[in-house]
Amino acid sequence: MTSTRTFPAHADVVWHDDHDTVRAFRFDRSGWEPDVTPAVVAQVRSVAGVQHVLRLANSMGLPVVPRGAGTALTGAAAAVDGGVVLDLTGLDRVLGIDVENELASVQPGVITADLDRAARAVGLRYAPDPASVEISTIGGNIATNAGGLRCAKYGVTRDAVLGLDVVLADGRLIHTGRRAIKGVTGYDLTGLFVGSEGTLGVIVGATLRLRPLPATTTTIAAYFDGPAQAFAAVAAIRAAGVVPSVAEFIDGPTLARIAEHAASTLKAAGNAFLLVQIDGAAALAEAAIAVEALRPMATSVTVTQDPDEAETLVAVRRAALPALERLGRVLIEDISVPRSRLTDAVAAVERAAAMTGTTIHTFAHAADGNLHPIVVLRPGQDFEHPDIQAAANAIFRAALDLGGTVSGEHGVGVLKRRWMRIELGEDVVALQRGIKDVFDPLGILNPGRAI
Repeated sequence: MTSTRTFPAHADVVWHDDHDTVRAFRFDRSGWEPDVTPAVVAQVRSVAGVQHVLRLANSMGLPVVPRGAGTALTGAAAAVDGGVVLDLTGLDRVLGIDVENELASVQPGVITADLDRAARAVGLRYAPDPASVEISTIGGNIATNAGGLRCAKYGVTRDAVLGLDVVLADGRLIHTGRRAIKGVTGYDLTGLFVGSEGTLGVIVGATLRLRPLPATTTTIAAYFDGPAQAFAAVAAIRAAGVVPSVAEFIDGPTLARIAEHAASTLKAAGNAFLLVQIDGAAALAEAAIAVEALRPMATSVTVTQDPDEAETLVAVRRAALPALERLGRVLIEDISVPRSRLTDAVAAVERAAAMTGTTIHTFAHAADGNLHPIVVLRPGQDFEHPDIQAAANAIFRAALDLGGTVSGEHGVGVLKRRWMRIELGEDVVALQRGIKDVFDPLGILNPGRAI
């Protein structure tokens, strides 16, 4: 193992190569467990500290894995053997909120929910709302272009990012974008860094768009006989001219696991559950239209404007993945298809489970076609088990056949690289590798991830 004595001291960098610390930073939340041992963990406290680490790593040819809270679900934040883990959680300040222009300036280690709470204190909110909102960091959200519950109306992380501060592989600090809402000067480097999974540069600061808090929010909870009726209800709501901020689907088996995990008072009254939120000044009137549209398909419908009741319902959705993780190791998948093909996608997932003898639970951001099939591994299985691989491959193939993508919001990381090449084609992949070479000629930034 490389000794920290190899690395010159810096006031804002703490080097760790002790066994316990290094092992703690090997894996991310994906559950993928490569047999790797990083050489050192560099915990940074300033932008200058990040520059120091990257200059050294670049000069020594050492791979660097930028890491926030480690909540990545594709292996993108897992360590590289013999490399440097760059821990950015020490850069955790909200630097300022501009109320008049509805902007926030933040460091990458800020927890997503903490930014939202800071914005709410002045009558605003941070719209991107991943299920990991209480544990994920802004830097990680930007690196993966995270989505979330409210993305159907307010967009994904990319739609909230106006500008970035980025340290390149050789230690140079650049600034992209602007503080204005509009701007088309030059190539969109900000958009290029969003979703790049740490392969082009290390995000050390962001200018983010905030939104006004909605005047009112109405929450609808509905049960259905099956997924087809639930997705038809979402289509009916859209056809009625209502754009929900949230439309979350949970299948019956997942809802049962949530009830076991969270002691939920909700009991399955059907084989599918839909959580819909409509916000804004006209929320109550639009909710009435939505209920009228979905009621013919539903077995039961509940409507509330009580914030506490609404939060309880939202918490049920956020509890889906933790509840399934209690069953054992899980492979967390993330595909997206046109909304009109959601029922076909769920049917394809069910066929994949039957064909491979695996257990697959499904929940989804139904308003934008993003599904999360969760494959539950049996004792003794790992991600490389033939049944698990066959199930994942069937899910990915179905997504592409239905006109979708193999990753809606989690990114590519390590686990989806082969299918990314299938989806994009070799010519596009070659172009992306050429872009990577421009920003990172030595290939030290998160090697083996994404492209």
